[in-house]
Amino acid sequence: MELRLNYMKVQPESLQTLLKLEGYVKKSGLEHSLWELIKIRASQINGCAFCMDMHTKDARAAGESEQRLYLLNAWREAPFYTEAERAALALTEAVTKISEAGVPQELYEHVRKHFDEAQFVDLIMAINAINCWNRIAISTGMIPGEYQPAAQK
Repeated sequence: MELRLNYMKVQPESLQTLLKLEGYVKKSGLEHSLWELIKIRASQINGCAFCMDMHTKDARAAGESEQRLYLLNAWREAPFYTEAERAALALTEAVTKISEAGVPQELYEHVRKHFDEAQFVDLIMAINAINCWNRIAISTGMIPGEYQPAAQK
């Protein structure tokens, strides 16, 4: 596998634009562990190895259990996720695969049982941010393996 191009060098402003969205999500109050689960799950669906590598390392560094990380792609069958996390993961899947069925009203109502309107918007922004990162990483051929969380650098 080979990096096709370094988008950060070619168009540095593109990186800054996405970092603003990341900054918004970071300040939103969305629970960090949930945000990492969202990033990993969307990356699994999209097949983004670079992002899966990055975000599983970040989640581990933040204290996430190996068990929850290993079973994330089967979260419906695993008892290790809260009801709010399950709602957010279902929303992550629906938004990531939005062309398949949209976001059904039933799912919206289920998510809203756990998250208020502002939190719903924050979830949507977090899901869209990682989907954007996934598409950039895959399109430019970013290579997994070398990323280290800030605490380990």
